[in-house]
Parts: sequence; structure tokens; C-alpha cells
Amino acid sequence: MLEAGNNNELPVIPGKRYFTIGEVSELCGVKPHVLRYWEQEFPQLKPVKRRGNRRYYQRQDVLLIRQIRSLLYEHGYTIGGARQKLSGDDTKEDHIQSEQIVRQIRSELEELLKLLK
Repeated sequence: MLEAGNNNELPVIPGKRYFTIGEVSELCGVKPHVLRYWEQEFPQLKPVKRRGNRRYYQRQDVLLIRQIRSLLYEHGYTIGGARQKLSGDDTKEDHIQSEQIVRQIRSELEELLKLLK
């Protein structure tokens, strides 16, 4: 598993529409039971549930999980503090999320460039 401070070293999110809990666990560096717990604690995190109550996460869910992980593990927020930070209208938080999205897109573009060469 990845260390708490390695958010920049997380794998690139593939261009899929839905991800299983196991895939999200690997993409975000947290265990599946932690993801299920975070679903209870963060109302914004609502994966699609299909047959047999299986969870399917979308790209925005993966980005949100990475943001939650960053707040908890890198910035030292409590669950309550992270929940409040995510629910509030915080422009700094929007900036952090924008930076994460830009980093992700840049990584994907660099991978594409490698494939094209």
C-alpha cells in the first residue's frame, strides 16, 4: 500500500467509466473497508450500486476519494474537519481540486505522448 505522503505518486486514472471497489482501492492507495467507511462519513461520496449491491465508482468519485485522502493523510484533518471542508464553499479547496485535476490530465497526456513516440 502507498504511504500517506505519496499522493503525487498515485497511479493515473484509466479512461474507464466505472471502477470496482478493488480498482479504486489501488488507484487511491486506501483499502476497500476504508472506502466503505468513507461512504458513510462523506455524503458527497455515493457510488452507483448494481446487482448484488456491488459498488461502481465513477471518475469524479475517484477524484473525490483522492481529495479526502489528501485532507486526512497529508493535511492532518479529522473526518469531521474534512467533511466540513468538503461541504463548505471554500475557494482554496477548489484550487486544490483543480490542481489535482490538472496534475492528472498532465500525467495522462505524458503517458499518451510516450505511447505515440
